[in-house]
Amino acid sequence: MPKLITTRTRIADLGKPRVIVIGGGFGGLEVIKGMNGAKAQVVLFDKYNHHTFQPLLYQVATSGLETNTIVAPFRKLFSRQNDFYFRLGEVKNIRPEENFIETSIGGVKYDYLVIATGAVTNFYGLTEVEKHAAYMKNIVDATKLRNKIIRQLEYALLTEEEEVMNSLMDFVIVGGGPTGVELAGALTELKKNVFPKDYKELDMREMDIHLVEASPRLLNGMSEQASQKALDFLNEMGVKVHLNTAVKSYDGYEVNLSSGEKLISRTLIWAAGIKGNPISGFKPDVITRGNRLLVDEFSRVKGYDNIFAIGDVALMEGDEKFPKGHPQMAPPAQQQGRLVAKNIRNLISGSPLKPFRYFDKGSMATVGRNKAVVDMGKIRFQGFFAWYVWMFVHLMAIVGWKNRVFTFFSWMWSYLTYDRSNRLIIGRNEEKFSPEETKPH
Repeated sequence: MPKLITTRTRIADLGKPRVIVIGGGFGGLEVIKGMNGAKAQVVLFDKYNHHTFQPLLYQVATSGLETNTIVAPFRKLFSRQNDFYFRLGEVKNIRPEENFIETSIGGVKYDYLVIATGAVTNFYGLTEVEKHAAYMKNIVDATKLRNKIIRQLEYALLTEEEEVMNSLMDFVIVGGGPTGVELAGALTELKKNVFPKDYKELDMREMDIHLVEASPRLLNGMSEQASQKALDFLNEMGVKVHLNTAVKSYDGYEVNLSSGEKLISRTLIWAAGIKGNPISGFKPDVITRGNRLLVDEFSRVKGYDNIFAIGDVALMEGDEKFPKGHPQMAPPAQQQGRLVAKNIRNLISGSPLKPFRYFDKGSMATVGRNKAVVDMGKIRFQGFFAWYVWMFVHLMAIVGWKNRVFTFFSWMWSYLTYDRSNRLIIGRNEEKFSPEETKPH
């Protein structure tokens, strides 16, 4: 069989301005959609061939949804869009002076560049924690976490050592933002409704779920009212919440907290923060706090007229309402993506650019069945109606009608039966367990 050698991206020169988008997340998709019909060639580079609806990754990890319900292939999404090209590859470096990018599949020139590379997990220098913790940034991470959660219960059946059994049945979630809160709630519902039926030999009262948050309250981006109600919900559900507490170390077995307390768990899930994921090639002064690219009010990277950055990887100056940058969530990225597409079209046609102004529609988080919190400006509500609003908003935000339908029926099935059908371990065992062992070797 001949060896596959890739030295060029095979993107034809159409004699039109070439717009390269790096990253097919929420912001990147909006740029591509906004360029539909423009007299330009649009090229998307991504390490994966699909878009992932990241807000629901935790439901894949906790057996609530199948993987295919929250992903959508790029080629299918834009199959009807003329002059659109997708290339599966990782962008390694940018040479701004030459309008050129270096990728894992070759190099290519651009006229306009949009960086929508999102964020990566931030472990704040805790290398030991990074080595042993589970986290979720893509569908592969979520599937691995689901494997781990279910496998730990399977292994718990194999030992009579109480400490070993507890280490397998106890879960520690670090980070009290929406992801951490939602994960804690989902795990609690597995403990209450699903695991007692699957693992009749285990005493589910021994399964502890810990949520560790370094600040004084949960959901820091939301109101005090939402924060307190989320805490009340979790306490009612039996989650052990540790506020004003940080993780100092984790060796895969023992969690050392800043309070002096030690927790024993083989599953620590890190949901404590993210940092920007910029591409090399820029001047050092362009990278600002949070490892984000500094951009102006038009989302242009500082010092570059034809390079834009949007979403989690960008920090915009000049917005009085968000002096530390816009929230690293989907809505700002989507709004920035739509405006960047319009501004690139304006640059092509010679029209003036429009500055970005973020319209904050509010924040929300679900804690569990019939339990959610919603902040919409001065309107704040919690409970069943908030849960219904959360469900509707997320359902409509999922890319693709087919995915929405499948997600809706999965949710309805779970709601009516108290069951989660996707309790599968996919792939080979990532870790081995001996019933005789007491601590990992």
